[in-house]
Amino acid sequence: MNKEKIVSNREFCYKCYRPATSCMCKYIKQINTKTKFIILMHPKEFKKTKNGTGQFTKNSLINCELYIGIDFSKHKRINQIIEDENNECFLLYPHEKSHNLSNERINTNKNIVIFIVDSTWACSKKLIKQSINLHKLKMLSFTVEKKSQFKIKEQPNEYCLSTIESTQYILKLLNNHKIENIEEKSLNYMTHVFDKMVEYQLECLEQRKGPRFKTY
Repeated sequence: MNKEKIVSNREFCYKCYRPATSCMCKYIKQINTKTKFIILMHPKEFKKTKNGTGQFTKNSLINCELYIGIDFSKHKRINQIIEDENNECFLLYPHEKSHNLSNERINTNKNIVIFIVDSTWACSKKLIKQSINLHKLKMLSFTVEKKSQFKIKEQPNEYCLSTIESTQYILKLLNNHKIENIEEKSLNYMTHVFDKMVEYQLECLEQRKGPRFKTY
């Protein structure tokens, strides 16, 4: 039996957590980074299999880990990463005191680790508030110069990007600062799976406008 797919009522892909009919894995090409990314996914976000981008991000990066939960205060692996003296850990979160990567390079000889919360703004605040171990992390942000291409989802603010868009943006800035050395073509391709997912969802919405879905 294929370990990545299970058949119940229909086939399901355990790599992108989507039905096999809309699996997006073929559009993913993994990138190896010096920077480690830790995605903290809220359980509500995990249920959004049709348009969640946290899993796409995890599958796109070799040096990336993803954990699902709300309170990570006593999470053994998370605390191990934070307490490792060889790591310089940041939490991606917009704040007036955050380190703006668009303006300033991260100067450290340690391994850079970036924690990204994959959730709505409201749930993100709750997750960060309850996860006491995240409070000790330095905050990281960047100045957004483009709008999200998440056309099937309305963002709360213009500066809000999806998880995979944010991660790509960060990597481009790290490239600019000579912290990363990722081929531009590979980096630009990172959001291809995201674009294809949005394209697929828009097509589904158009189909629902057809005669088959009309009510009389």
